[in-house]
Amino acid sequence: MLKATSVLPAGSYADPADTVTLDFDGRHRRRIALTGNGGLAFLLDLPQAVALKSGDGLLLDDGRVVAVEAAPEPLTEVTAGDPHHLLRLAWHLGNRHLPAMIEDGRILIRRDHVISDMVRGLGGAVRDIDAPFDPEGGAYGGHSHSHSEAHGHAHSHSHGSGHSHSHSHSHTHSHEH
Repeated sequence: MLKATSVLPAGSYADPADTVTLDFDGRHRRRIALTGNGGLAFLLDLPQAVALKSGDGLLLDDGRVVAVEAAPEPLTEVTAGDPHHLLRLAWHLGNRHLPAMIEDGRILIRRDHVISDMVRGLGGAVRDIDAPFDPEGGAYGGHSHSHSEAHGHAHSHSHGSGHSHSHSHSHTHSHEH
């Protein structure tokens, strides 16, 4: 079976041999057998799981490329009366570690009636739509299902010369799922 062992960024290849259409979860894989929309079967066999974006190419071991396309899926469009309000809503969504696709004037998230109720309670508007979902990669290098917890530690002391100063440091760690 043909293998795809590397990912080419969108725009870096021409004339794909086939296209594979996958939803958000289906585009975060390391190893899986896939069949393109045109029938080309291959094994995705990457060194580590990556978040494939719509437009990325999968380089097959015979030199051909299979284009990745984001499948439409059930989403909720979050909007607000002004950019500042939308920014506040983005903060609340981010505080819940939700994958979010940020566009001009709207935020797209996966459908979740509890989150929709929260957004409405904060004065935002929600509308259910079906669209491709390519959320922000975030600070953790893509869709990694990771959560980071920061722990800060600080201490201060004074010197005999009558002045004092503080030292602080922090570290983060992530939990991979």
